[in-house]
Amino acid sequence: MEAYDVVIVGAGPAGLAASIKAKELGLSYAILEKGESILQGIIDSFPSGKTVYPTIPKGEPETFLIPDLEPGNEPVEAYVTKVKGCVEKYDIAVRLGEDANDLVRMEKGFKVVTSGSEYECANVVLAFGRSLPTELGVYGDAAHVHRRLDDPDQFIGKANLVIGGGNAAADIVAALSRAKRTAEDDTTVFWAHRREQFKVDKEVARDLGEEILLGGNIRILQEAVPRLGEIDKDGIERLLIGIHEIDVADGMRFHEGLSFPMNNVIACIGTQGPAAVFEKMGLEQVTADKIRSKPAKSGKEGPKLIVLRPGFHTSTEGIYAIGAAISPAYAHEGMDGKLHRRKHTDLIYTAIRDGIQAIEHIAHRNQ
Repeated sequence: MEAYDVVIVGAGPAGLAASIKAKELGLSYAILEKGESILQGIIDSFPSGKTVYPTIPKGEPETFLIPDLEPGNEPVEAYVTKVKGCVEKYDIAVRLGEDANDLVRMEKGFKVVTSGSEYECANVVLAFGRSLPTELGVYGDAAHVHRRLDDPDQFIGKANLVIGGGNAAADIVAALSRAKRTAEDDTTVFWAHRREQFKVDKEVARDLGEEILLGGNIRILQEAVPRLGEIDKDGIERLLIGIHEIDVADGMRFHEGLSFPMNNVIACIGTQGPAAVFEKMGLEQVTADKIRSKPAKSGKEGPKLIVLRPGFHTSTEGIYAIGAAISPAYAHEGMDGKLHRRKHTDLIYTAIRDGIQAIEHIAHRNQ
């Protein structure tokens, strides 16, 4: 069995950047992707026709470290095609359909066990993103709502609900409204968020604003909370979302809400980080409350953050974690020996930078 200098798990921007850098530095590598295509996470999360922007975090150099992976304000389909051309240009051999099921420590290095093969290596770079959807947290079974927009046309002729206050939800609201408007369908796209404030990037807000100005039938529901999953008298699975509450006499409360067939609902409430995967691998994590200067007002511990050293090196020598897998934050060991929370934006720019830095760290250790 061939042993590699590094096995890279995930063929998104972070994994591809790591592969390109590994080849440039003369490291032997294998890049594994459980999906049917490179950039599978982007393909699954971006609505058809959605523009991919070259967003750069504030304060960072305005240059992508691998220009061939830089988005160019093009639709997601065009960006995927461009990156496939980049993979061919650099002759990167991506092994598709390889879902990494286990990571076994050996006397020297590791063995990555996938659904079809085994790969021995000295180092592992975890670039598999965030793929576990956040639960709606309602009473009853609400497992059958959509989690992404595959085909806007399937929602033509029926009112539908998009849940979530971020960029993904805003993108889907705009895409659905555009499809309905093009089809001369006047049914409403309801956009609900459990908080009062919706938080979207300026590019996403601009696209949504243009759609509203063009006559998109969009109704915004603030402080709207999913309450109940149920089956109605006709056997249709439905989701009840609360939009208004009033306290009445004797401890009673009046609830006003809207009920949608679950097949008309898209929940864009984010994904959970791979804390369970990191735990299985024995990688050090810390709950957010352990590194806060002040306790959280809610009293909750907060999510687990993976602990990283320079070069995105984990607590286990030879294992690195990069990209969306460590967003929106990780715990960084500072010069003072203490752990500090470090924000990590989930952007293509950031993922590319991570991949390069991790491989450079591996190359330096190999010297």
